[in-house]
Amino acid sequence: MTHFPQPNSAKRATRVKFGGSVLVAIRSEASGAARAKLQLLSTTGGLLVLAKPLEVGDFVQVAFQTSQGAVRGMAEILQPTRRSTVGCLQPFRFVTLDDEDHARLCRAMELQVDKTMIGDHSHAL
Repeated sequence: MTHFPQPNSAKRATRVKFGGSVLVAIRSEASGAARAKLQLLSTTGGLLVLAKPLEVGDFVQVAFQTSQGAVRGMAEILQPTRRSTVGCLQPFRFVTLDDEDHARLCRAMELQVDKTMIGDHSHAL
């Protein structure tokens, strides 16, 4: 079964910072293959660090490794937010995810949020 992530306008999806530590493989019929690093991730999309921006509106396949296994899905490339010293920051939104990929993504996000909260809490002590 395929999952179609829908943003909830009443509540923004939780975001997790990866700071470019996760590699993402991107495949597009229009522009071929590219590599990026994952800056931010949520269950509805994320923010990529790219050497050069991808075409806004392109539908691409994205794949990356999480603590719960590989996540693969279709995504739409959105307008780049800004250039940085390490490249271009460009958001994407998931269009479709297989149910297993969605479940892995959700579990990985939960674990990362738990780690972040524990880390933040232990620093406060």
